[in-house]
Amino acid sequence: MVQNMSGNIVIFGPSGLVGGAALRHFDASPDWNVTALSRRPPPFEHGARFILLDLMDRAACEKALGGLSDTTHIIYTALYEEEDVIRGWRARAQMDINATMLKNALQPIDAVAGNLVHISLFQGTKAYGAHLKPPPVPARERWARNDHENFYWYQEDFVKAQQQGRNWGWTILRPQTIFGFALDAPLNILLAMAVYAVVRRAEGLPLCHPGGGPWVTEAIDTRLIARCLGWATGAATARDEIFNITNGDNITFAGLWPILARHFGMAMGEPEPMRLREVMPGKAHIWERIAKEHGLRDIPYEKLVGPSWQFADFNFAAGKNPAPVVVSTIKLRQAGFQDCIDTEDMLVELLTQYQDEGILPR
Repeated sequence: MVQNMSGNIVIFGPSGLVGGAALRHFDASPDWNVTALSRRPPPFEHGARFILLDLMDRAACEKALGGLSDTTHIIYTALYEEEDVIRGWRARAQMDINATMLKNALQPIDAVAGNLVHISLFQGTKAYGAHLKPPPVPARERWARNDHENFYWYQEDFVKAQQQGRNWGWTILRPQTIFGFALDAPLNILLAMAVYAVVRRAEGLPLCHPGGGPWVTEAIDTRLIARCLGWATGAATARDEIFNITNGDNITFAGLWPILARHFGMAMGEPEPMRLREVMPGKAHIWERIAKEHGLRDIPYEKLVGPSWQFADFNFAAGKNPAPVVVSTIKLRQAGFQDCIDTEDMLVELLTQYQDEGILPR
């Protein structure tokens, strides 16, 4: 059963991909009073109360969050990544920082919010060890915890321990590769794809897939995640559960490039495997010319994609032919959330959003 929920919701990490989508979603509803907190303001207009906050500063967290005694729901999307993103997934420092951030966010609110109902937070396919080796297909939530070090486990165990003696529940979502709107996010694969394409177009080159073999995987639109978060606030079947979430279709990254080419009016070329993190940083002068010609927002090139070149390389797998990484979403559908989106449609809609926001050229 799903109740129509309302209340005072606190969103941590609204400047990121998932947090930004959650902010837009709940801010658009008259049923919710939204407070958003992060180190950087969201890169779009909104009507929520925004508080600058560094989640590694415990004293600042206690001061800022101690006044949020009316909080009924929390959405936690804050994420710390190392400068070397992929290698950082195995770094103990990355795990400890992410665990500390969640504690500093949750404990001060939990100490004062007597009407707290629900907490949502996130894991991902690294929960199945997908960053170490492809898991069996499809990956299922019912499996025993994958035996590797991960901040997911630290955060999950902390929330379960914090919950003891409390009335609130939690939901953990495990999205596949995330597509959405954000700036200066470390895992923004869509903006990496788009900037690569636009630079190739400016160079008079066809659009070539820079990766390896067409391995099968899935994607998730942050707008769909936000709708799922809305569902989870009032669904009894979501309480204290972990769910995989995807758009609902299967993709190959190579198969998305013709969509990208059509959107930017480019010809497709033969695959051209390369490491974008090595090639693209040197294209700053080209992007600066593009931005000036098209009157784009003044965003430094190194901030536009940044570490996301690394994440794109990981997914495109140049020189490799990875096994499929596919998760089951049966549990989420059986629990009552059956929404979906076509990934190709998503790609066009999000690219158009970046263009409308003056970040990508037409």
